[in-house]
Amino acid sequence: MFRFIFPQDKEISKEVFTLAFPVILSNLSRVLMSMVDVAMVGRLGAEALAATGMGAMLFWGALSLVLGIRTAVQTVASRRLGQKIDHEAGTAFHNGLIMATIYSLPVSLAGWLWAKDILPFFIQDAIATPLAVDYTSIVFISLLFSAYSFVFQGFFTGVEKTRIHMTVTVTSNALNVYLNAGLIYGSEGVARFFTETVPSLSFLSALWQWTTFPAMGVKGAAIATLIASTWMAVHYSSFLFSGQIKDRFAVFSPSTDKTMMKRQLKLALPQGVQEAVIAVGWSMFYKIMGMIGLIELATTELLFTIMHASFMPALGVGQACATLVSKYMGEKKIEKSEASIKES
Repeated sequence: MFRFIFPQDKEISKEVFTLAFPVILSNLSRVLMSMVDVAMVGRLGAEALAATGMGAMLFWGALSLVLGIRTAVQTVASRRLGQKIDHEAGTAFHNGLIMATIYSLPVSLAGWLWAKDILPFFIQDAIATPLAVDYTSIVFISLLFSAYSFVFQGFFTGVEKTRIHMTVTVTSNALNVYLNAGLIYGSEGVARFFTETVPSLSFLSALWQWTTFPAMGVKGAAIATLIASTWMAVHYSSFLFSGQIKDRFAVFSPSTDKTMMKRQLKLALPQGVQEAVIAVGWSMFYKIMGMIGLIELATTELLFTIMHASFMPALGVGQACATLVSKYMGEKKIEKSEASIKES
């Protein structure tokens, strides 16, 4: 039994840890920042928390298909890394950007235009429904940037540069919280927020005193998410200029490969559809909770956010495992691929 608990191949176990640790930290930072978001929005009332929770779930449902594209980019990029065909890892990245654009651009526009028609089906409340429409219509604008970030994540994880993912995620999450505090409560309300909730951190309110701006409530939370998502995509793209990335993987030499893209689509669709079905199920569950009551829906959103902490570390290990398995298969070292699964 202990063979499945303690590392049997220390070299591969170290590789798994080296790749997984930055992803685990970035995932945990995302959970922590999400909890802070919930705490900030929650002070606006159950209606606001229920509205943002429903909007965020529908947004995730639309974005979930891109998880398949991320996996496809990661799988092919790591395989080409193992085969020592580095420029084709860049081609997998370019293919991913094309697929993400084709899917996300129309969906983003549709969500922005039709949120007012879709939301009343999921949440029916005189106060919460307009808030949900405001929030959802704005965050859907960020769908394209979030999709690009998933492609970047798949590429950088596939070529074993997970530290980049950690750096980008932590900074964008911190930016989101900073913008949330200011845009939700306004320049005057943010000082009161810290004084009433965390007096020991009240000095942080000085970070928002460089100008004056009104409280925007739920709209402010949505705008903060939009700006942070845009920044995340821009920050990821800045790492493409690194000498280790730019020249080795030819990321600025646009290339597509129809055969490779078909292969990536075959990899992307099953997981993308699976994630979408799960998201639809959760969306319907949220609808049912909303029919019971807004307080129940708001509580569900809070517990759902906390629940993420239970499996986010495992996702980091899973991504590291996927990269190593694909890379070693590219190197035709099947025994190391099997060992990567066991050590993970």
